[in-house]
Amino acid sequence: MAWLAPGPVPRVRIAVADGRIAAVETGVAPEPGDGRLPGLVLPGFANAHSHAFHRALRGRTHDRGGTFWTWRRRMYAVAARLDPDSYLALARAAYAEMALAGVTAVGEFHYLHHGPGGVPYADPNEMGHALIRAAAEAGVRLTLLDTCYLSGGLDDAGHTAPDEVQARFSDGDAAGWAARLAGLADGAPLADGAVRIGAAIHSVRAVPAAQLPLVVAAAADRPLHVHLSEQPGENAACQAFYGATPTQLLAGHGVLGAATTAVHATHLTGRDIALLGGSRTTVCACPSTEADLADGIGSFRALRDAGSPLAVGSDQHVSTDLLAEARLVESHERLARGERGRFPPAELVDALTAAGHACLGRPDAGRIAPGQLADLVAVRLDGPRTAGAAPEQVVLVAGAGDVDTVVVDGVPVVTGGVHRLGDVGALLRKAIEPLWSTG
Repeated sequence: MAWLAPGPVPRVRIAVADGRIAAVETGVAPEPGDGRLPGLVLPGFANAHSHAFHRALRGRTHDRGGTFWTWRRRMYAVAARLDPDSYLALARAAYAEMALAGVTAVGEFHYLHHGPGGVPYADPNEMGHALIRAAAEAGVRLTLLDTCYLSGGLDDAGHTAPDEVQARFSDGDAAGWAARLAGLADGAPLADGAVRIGAAIHSVRAVPAAQLPLVVAAAADRPLHVHLSEQPGENAACQAFYGATPTQLLAGHGVLGAATTAVHATHLTGRDIALLGGSRTTVCACPSTEADLADGIGSFRALRDAGSPLAVGSDQHVSTDLLAEARLVESHERLARGERGRFPPAELVDALTAAGHACLGRPDAGRIAPGQLADLVAVRLDGPRTAGAAPEQVVLVAGAGDVDTVVVDGVPVVTGGVHRLGDVGALLRKAIEPLWSTG
C-alpha cells in the first residue's frame, strides 16, 4: 500500500532505476523478485530544520527551568566543546537516528564554523565538510544551510558584538561569509546529488539589516532559511531599533520569497502573516522544540491559508520523530483554536514530504511518481500504535518506532527498524557523553 496523492492505494509496484522512480503501477500482484515493503509506504520524510549538535542537549537541560535564553547558554557551552572530529561523530549518530524515523533528507542550519575564539581552521569549511561526511555515512541527503551569523544579539541600542563562543559562528561580515560559502559550494561532493549547498540568515538579531542584501545576493538560487520571530524578545528589540517587526524588516530587504523558508514564525502580526503568505515564503514548524523551549504556538493554519507552504523540522532534537512533529502541528492548532481537524492528514503528509523537500532545494523528491527520487519510508500498520487505524489517518497515530524500512536512492538504509550502521543508541552515547564529562 502506497501513499499516492491524495491518499493510500493498495497493491502498488514501484519500479526503480538509477536511484529514481521509473514507473508506478497500481492494482497489481507481487511478482517473483519484487521486494515487499510492509504497511503503508510514503515518500521519504524531509527534516527541514536541524541543528545536529543540539542532539547532545536531550535530557540534559530540563532540570533548571528557565527560558529560551537560559537554555541557549547551555547550548553554547556544548558548542564550545566541539571540534571537527567530535562534530562528525555526533552528527553521524544524529542523522542515523533521523533515518530510523523515516527521514531521507535533512536541512542542516549550520553556524558552528570556526575554531575556538573564532580562529578559522586550515580548511575554513572543515566543520561543514564534517556534516557532509556524517550525512553520507548515515545514508541521508543533506542540504547544508550555511548560516550567516555576525552579531551577538540585538537590543534597543543596536547590535552587540559576539561573545567568545559566538565568535566561532561569525565571519566578520556578510562579504566574509559569502567568500567562505563560495569555497564550500565549489568543494562539496555535489555530483551524486546527495548534497545541496544552501544559505541561511541566523536571525534579525544576528545579521544587521545593512548586511541582509549581501546575504540574499550570495544565496542566489539556493534555498535560503532564517529563524523568524521565535521569541517575543526578538520582536521587541527589532521594533525598538528598526521600527519594524522582523518579518517586515526581512521583506523590506528582499529576503522573503518562494526560495526562502522562515523557521518558527511563532509570534506574528496579521500583516506579517500576509507578507509571508503573499510572498510564498515557506514556513517550517518545529513544534516539539517550540514546546520544549516554551516559545509559543505559531499560526500555522493561518499561514498556510495565506499562501505559505508548510514544512516541519526537529530543530534541537528534543524528539527525533517527524511523524510526531506533524501531529503536533495539528494538536497545537486544536489547543490554540478549540477545534479539531485543523490540518487534514493529507496536508500533514505534504508538510512531511513534498513541501519539506521543496524548501530544501529538492523539488524532485517527496512524491511517489515517475521521475522522483526513489526515497521511501514504510510505516507498519500492525504495531500497538497503528493497529486498527485507517491507513489514511496513520500520520495522526504513528511514530518513529513504527518505521520499518527506509529507502534512499532505491537502496535500503533501514531494514526491519535497524539502521545499516548498527546500534544507533551506542553511537549517540559514544558521541554525547564525552561532551558532558569535560565540563
